[in-house]
Amino acid sequence: MSLRGLALFPGAGSSSTHSALLAIEERVGLLTERFDFPYRKAGKKFPDKTDVLVACVVEEVTAFAARIGCATRDLVIGGRSMGGRMCSMAIAEGLDVAGLVCIGYPLHPPKKPEQLRVAHLPQVNVPSLFVSAANDEFATPVELERELLVMPNARLMIVDGGRHELKGRDDEVAGMIAEWIRGWA
Repeated sequence: MSLRGLALFPGAGSSSTHSALLAIEERVGLLTERFDFPYRKAGKKFPDKTDVLVACVVEEVTAFAARIGCATRDLVIGGRSMGGRMCSMAIAEGLDVAGLVCIGYPLHPPKKPEQLRVAHLPQVNVPSLFVSAANDEFATPVELERELLVMPNARLMIVDGGRHELKGRDDEVAGMIAEWIRGWA
């Protein structure tokens, strides 16, 4: 398989210029495009409904593939927190891509581990990388390991220390993603 590009989406509280997305773009060695969700483009602070966010992923990834002259299945997609989650949901709903990268996957809201966001994960059947902090309040490593068992092609990498935002760890996270992409592509 020949990968042609990487499409990245930000978390709920940030934009496509987030330092983590910039670091990933710089390190992966693939043509990369970063995208903002509609609410961010409109200058709003609060995310749109899930269906709008997932539709945005599908539209942006499809347009990106067309711009660079390939099929969506030649792209890896993903992002930080909510961005990665929306990408996983787009794949579960049928978006045909080569792989998925989730940084700080929000498995559940902080302090609410009973509110899991995993119903769609069994339908995500592409190679997937989940990078998470050891102290992420949205998902502990143990919780992620347990929930990712439904995904036969999922790999989990843990960043020692740190919390959900992985502050100051952009280079390390970007290196993990670049290594993973080189390893299977």
